[in-house]
Amino acid sequence: MGRVPARAVAPPLADPEVGQAPSRPAAGMGQLRWLPLLALLLLLRPPGVQSADPIQAFVVPHSHMDVGWVYTVQESMQAYAANVYTSVVEELARGQQRRFIAVEQEFFRLWWDGVASEQQKHQVRQLLEEGRLEFVIGGQVMHDEAVTHLDDQILQLTEGHGFLYETFGIRPQFSWHVDPFGGSATTPTLFALAGFNAHLGSRIDYDLKAAMQEARGLQFVWRASPTLSEQQEIFTHIMDQYSYCTPFHIPFSNRSGFYWNGVAVFPKPPPDGVYPNMSEPVTPANINLYAEALVANVKQRAAWFQTPHVLWPWGCDKQFFNASVQFANMDPLLDHINSHAAELGVSVQYATLGDYFRALHALNVTWRVRDHHDFLPYSTEPFQAWTGFYTSRSALKGLARRASALLYAGESMFTRYMWPAPHGHLDSAWALQQLQQLRWAVSEVQHHDAITGTESPKVRDMYVTHLASGMLGVRKLMASIVLDKLQPQAPTAASSGAGPAGHFASVYNPLAWTVTTVVTLTVGFPGVRVTDEAGHPVPSQIQNSTETPSAYDLLILTTIPGLSYRHYSIRPTAGAQEGTQEPAATVASTLQFGRRRRRRTSPAGRHLVPVANDCYIVLLDQDTNLMHSIWERQSNRTVRVTQEFLEYHVNGDVKQGPISDNYLFTPGKAAVPAWEAVGMEIVAGQLVTEIRQYFYRNMTARNYTYAIRSRLTHMPQGHDGELLCHRIEQEYRAGPLELNREAVLRTSTSLNNQQVIYSDNNGYQMQRRPYLSYVNNSIARNYYPMVQSAFMEDDESRLVLLSERAHGISSQENGQVEVMLHRRLSNNFDWDLGYNLTLNDTSVVHPVLWLLLGSWSLTAALGQRSAVALQHRPVVLFGDLAGTAPKLPGLQQQEAVTLPPNLHLQILSIPGWRYSSNHTEHAQSLRKGHRGEAQADLHRVLLRLHHLYEVGEDPVLSQPVTVNLEVTPPFPRGHQEAPSSPSTQRKSGHSSFTFNSSEPRADAPSPRLPP
Repeated sequence: MGRVPARAVAPPLADPEVGQAPSRPAAGMGQLRWLPLLALLLLLRPPGVQSADPIQAFVVPHSHMDVGWVYTVQESMQAYAANVYTSVVEELARGQQRRFIAVEQEFFRLWWDGVASEQQKHQVRQLLEEGRLEFVIGGQVMHDEAVTHLDDQILQLTEGHGFLYETFGIRPQFSWHVDPFGGSATTPTLFALAGFNAHLGSRIDYDLKAAMQEARGLQFVWRASPTLSEQQEIFTHIMDQYSYCTPFHIPFSNRSGFYWNGVAVFPKPPPDGVYPNMSEPVTPANINLYAEALVANVKQRAAWFQTPHVLWPWGCDKQFFNASVQFANMDPLLDHINSHAAELGVSVQYATLGDYFRALHALNVTWRVRDHHDFLPYSTEPFQAWTGFYTSRSALKGLARRASALLYAGESMFTRYMWPAPHGHLDSAWALQQLQQLRWAVSEVQHHDAITGTESPKVRDMYVTHLASGMLGVRKLMASIVLDKLQPQAPTAASSGAGPAGHFASVYNPLAWTVTTVVTLTVGFPGVRVTDEAGHPVPSQIQNSTETPSAYDLLILTTIPGLSYRHYSIRPTAGAQEGTQEPAATVASTLQFGRRRRRRTSPAGRHLVPVANDCYIVLLDQDTNLMHSIWERQSNRTVRVTQEFLEYHVNGDVKQGPISDNYLFTPGKAAVPAWEAVGMEIVAGQLVTEIRQYFYRNMTARNYTYAIRSRLTHMPQGHDGELLCHRIEQEYRAGPLELNREAVLRTSTSLNNQQVIYSDNNGYQMQRRPYLSYVNNSIARNYYPMVQSAFMEDDESRLVLLSERAHGISSQENGQVEVMLHRRLSNNFDWDLGYNLTLNDTSVVHPVLWLLLGSWSLTAALGQRSAVALQHRPVVLFGDLAGTAPKLPGLQQQEAVTLPPNLHLQILSIPGWRYSSNHTEHAQSLRKGHRGEAQADLHRVLLRLHHLYEVGEDPVLSQPVTVNLEVTPPFPRGHQEAPSSPSTQRKSGHSSFTFNSSEPRADAPSPRLPP
């Protein structure tokens, strides 16, 4: 559930979709400013179906059940969620005309496994067979669209769809994405690939929705991928201004309308069954009034669509926990309307979402095509830009992505261990249990009130607990696999009576390419010798730790083939041997610079200090301790680049004006510098040079609030590290913030980007983001989500930013890009206070960005692979050594995997499915009642490959590529089943259909700014 807007329909502003920069209208011109926009949209409006038949309303009963948000999953199950399924199943069985759609699988699975009786399970199967109960979306949750990664969206769909197919032999056919805060262009592509026949969304910008309603343009065919184009298009329905809820207010009552079971009560249902705000029962005395209210709303909605078929969602948040009273009142109301259909001009029927879309498809309308642009950002009013959640709870966003990356690594490691046959003594059932626990936790946190940071603190703690527990289990699994594979050569642990003789580290590369990178470990001794599995010395560097003053950072250069390990012994060098030839990690030297006060004028750059590797020279200004510029070797171009931290000061008092909260970003004015002094040190080594900048609120402050640690790697001869050389790795420290502050990192450059940036949709495709002027709130409405990558460019160079968690991003001035890193907010808005959604986040966060600077061709070629390399860095398993250093022959045990550079191994896993891969056999097994009796199939491997490059992005890497899996280990030989969707294989008997579409006329105006 999202934040409730102050009013349902706000007065519209000019539409940014048409590429016009709105300005404040002159007096008396409020209506005239709409004329160009409406004229444009009327041109785009496809011809509707002209019919004298009555309007047909499809009443779709549903309950929106947030997997978290304000209450934990267990609290929701106890208060209402379990009762939804118990009572709905009972009531559907009592009336053949009744229907219901079920959405998220987490609550349903908990009910099915822990609450439902055998009789109720039988009823569910019967209702599904008859089409009166329908699963839509079918994922573990209804995922957010702005800040989630495509891989995690696919995971949560896979988990939900796998359960539905294993349990019922069905696959969802329709999307019901009604509550995510804005629409991503990845979503229609994903749902088309998942085999959905149609997609339904709701939350788009208020002014755009109003214009689309006026032009009857809320339904279209969305061709969202420039590369896949019409191959993966999907019919899309955007809900009108009432969204997924029945109208709350009815003119003849001071209670809510059409919510006869009232409002759910926490922590437990009331013993007397009387809930707050229960609608007045339908009686002979008021049935006409109810009918008039429903019919009037249906007719209002019908005016916004092209056909006489109207989708009328009946339900809202936490509804149908008492389905008996719901249907007992709606049944006679619908009968009454149908008995007067001729005079009312409306007929009504219960329907599933599939019933509605099939009826719409049967009309054979030709629909307009929407291109690859998204519906982000999302606003509900001029001062309600939902762009704050792009950054809210940054620590949770980072943890969610780290958990996803660890799961990815654990899946492939376990698959390689098991296939084609287990190599050791690992308990496979226990292993699958560890993976499954993290699969569910990562799926759960993709919910649109989870990774978004829009949940209450106790729900955040629930997500963190589930993720941390799952990560611990998978780390134990990976350590067990490594130790099992290395027996009997495994290094022995140090005894409890003596300190460790050193450490061992096993480093696993989860990618299907060879990776050269630097891994960082923390050790307690300054002299270190590092050897590999063959006993050979390894390039390494020791330096003072940035986090622990009494410890040291050990940096190890490693080259690891795809899906393979490297094993290292790490031992302290003996003091008596320091003068010998024993190879040891080189020691970095530190050059200190005193604090410099912030200048009010631009620095002249007279005293510059260079930090260089084979690809870049970073020039630092000694007079300011800030970055000055970067010289890129290949293009031989220097770009002015400086970075600093700023803060937006936001209002927390609703009496003083608009506020920021978990969802909204509402700055009163431009950001101001968050520091008065900056200190700097350069830690120079043979392997890595680090630039450490510390930002203080004043010259005498003891502690810094912000920091940047920038790293350049020097490649030794004989090492191929193109990706490693061509990036500047930056880790930031932000916090704790003062109250009602929103912290940004602003990078100012000499690039003439004209305030245009590009940011990604879900790590999948890029969107052009021009700066648009608005009458109000332009700063916030020009913030966009960056899930994995963003860039800005001019005619010669491009600056790429790669991220390991989601952020808000914007270009507020020419040559600038700012990334929001952290937020701490409090306000006195009753709605926020009532749900404890004030975001008083006192944490310190450590986000990471990688910077790539160079020509378009260079950054295009390296950017996609670098983004994947950041998301899936090698996993380090670290332990103590005792005794002599063993040789660890792990590298030769398995054949390396190397895919072409434009292909990414999106997933390699053993899901542990318990059903036949033959649909007919599985259906027969379900009919015989053999459900859940089969053992997990450890021989079936789930494999997905992802082409990383869009058409036209690179002349070579964008080309199609063919891979022979027969000769590419560790992929299964023999029979290959090509999955038809990202989640589950296409099932026979699935009825698919497509909607007619027409290309826009060549001379028709575009509904968006051209890219």
